[in-house]
Amino acid sequence: MGPHAAIDLGASNGRVITGHLRDGVLRTEETVRFANTPVAVGERLHWDVLALYSGALTGLAEAARVHGPLASAGIDSWAVDHGLLDADGALLGNPVHYRDRRTDGVPERVFEHLSAADLYAVNGLQVQPFNTLFQLVAAAGSAQLSAARDLLLIPDLLGYWLTGRKVAELTNASTTGLLDVRGRHWTEPCLELLEDTFGVRARGLLPDLVDPGHIIGTVRDTGTPLVAVGSHDTASAVVAVPARTPRFAYISSGTWSLVGVELDRPVLSEQGRGANFTNELGVDGTVRYLRNVTGLWLLQESLRTWQAQGLDVDLADLLERAARLPKLRCVVDVDDPRFAPPGDMPARIAEFATETGQPPPTDPVQVVRCVLDSLALAYRRAVRQAAELSGQEVEVVHVVGGGARNSLLCQLTAEATGLPVIAGPAEGTAVGNLLVQARAVGAIRGGLPELRQVVADSFDICIYRPEGESVVWERAQRFLWPGER
Repeated sequence: MGPHAAIDLGASNGRVITGHLRDGVLRTEETVRFANTPVAVGERLHWDVLALYSGALTGLAEAARVHGPLASAGIDSWAVDHGLLDADGALLGNPVHYRDRRTDGVPERVFEHLSAADLYAVNGLQVQPFNTLFQLVAAAGSAQLSAARDLLLIPDLLGYWLTGRKVAELTNASTTGLLDVRGRHWTEPCLELLEDTFGVRARGLLPDLVDPGHIIGTVRDTGTPLVAVGSHDTASAVVAVPARTPRFAYISSGTWSLVGVELDRPVLSEQGRGANFTNELGVDGTVRYLRNVTGLWLLQESLRTWQAQGLDVDLADLLERAARLPKLRCVVDVDDPRFAPPGDMPARIAEFATETGQPPPTDPVQVVRCVLDSLALAYRRAVRQAAELSGQEVEVVHVVGGGARNSLLCQLTAEATGLPVIAGPAEGTAVGNLLVQARAVGAIRGGLPELRQVVADSFDICIYRPEGESVVWERAQRFLWPGER
C-alpha cells in the first residue's frame, strides 16, 4: 500500500507530512511546510484560508511526486473557526480568526438567555469567548451570515474543496458549543437559542456529522481517499500518545497547551464547570477531559517582539541560559486575558509581575525562564484538577507536540507535577492523523492500544524524572491561585 499524507494546519504554519507504515513501524517525512499568516482587514482579523488550501494542494502533489500514489489523506487543524458558504457553495469571505475581538462580551449576552450551568450540562465545554456558538452570536444580523447556507469548520472546508462533500467531523464539532456531548448530535437548546433569540438560521447551516475513520470521498483528479481523521488537532495528538497504561495525563503542547485525561464518558459536574474543564470528543468514542492552557504562545510572541525590536535572539541559547536561573523567581497566570492578543508579551509579563509584587523579568533570559516556570505551574494545576474531578488516577504525564522538544519545559513539568514525564513524539498531531487514516483504509487493525503500540515502536521518546521538593511548586500555585488546593 502506498504512503499516507497528513495535512496538519497549525496556528503559525501548515505542513504536509507523509507517512510510510511497514511491519508495524511508521516512518514520517515532512514533504511541504507553508506559512499560516493571519491578515487584518479593517477591524477584523482573518485566516488566509485560500493560501492554506493552496499549500495543502502543493503538499499532496509533492508527496505523490516523491513517493508515488497516495493510499489516503487526512486533514486536521485548530478548532472553532469556520467558513460560510452561499447557496452555490462559494466561500462568503475569509474565516475570522479566533483571536479577533468580535466575541468580547458575547458569552455574557448568551448567558442572559441560557445560563452557563444549563449550557455546560448539554455541551460540556469550558467558556471560551471564541467558541463557534459565540462567534455566530457575534455575527448575528450580518449580511454574510444572513446569506450563508452552510457552515464548515476549517478541516471540513478544505475537505469540501478537495472532494465536493460537506460533512462535520465529530471531534472538531464537539468544540463548537453546538453539540450534545452525551448524545453526540447537534443540540436543540443551542440551535433554538440561536434561531429564536439571535435570529441565526442555525439548523440549516450545520452539515451531517461523521466519525473519525469515515471516508469522506476521493480527492478530485487523483482518486485518493480523503479520511475524516480526528480533525481537531488535539484529538489526533492524543491518538499518538504512546501510553502503556490508561492512568495517564496528556499535554498537547504547542501554541496552546491542552492538558487533561482520556475518559469513556463526559464529566458534567458543577465542580468541573467551575474549574473551566471541557469535554471534547476523541477518537474511538473517547472523551478528552481537559483544560485549555495558554501554551508556547507567550514564548512565540516574546520572540517576535524582540526580533521586531532588532534584538539578536536565539531560542536554543535562551533556553540553555534560562536553565541556569533560579526557579520560580517570577510566575504569571498564563491564562490571564492580557496575554491572549498578539503584542508586546515581555511588557505584559513585567506588568503582571509588578502588579503582584514580584520582581519583573528584565532581559530575554529571565522572560523565558518566567514563561516556562509559569507553564509548568499551570500544567501542575490542570493535571491535578483533571485527576480529582474525573476520578482518573494519573501515574505519568505524556507530552506530545512541539513542547516535547523543549527539554527545560519537560523537566520543569516533571518537577511541578511530581510525576515522570514522557516526551514525544513531537509531531504527535500528524502521527495520530496518519494512523487513523491507515486504519480506515485497512493498512493497520485494532483500537487505540494497537495504534499507540505503533507509536511506541516507531519514535524515540525522552523520560524526565521529578527532582527537588514539590513544596516550592505548591507555594507558587497558592500564590497565583489562592484558595485552591
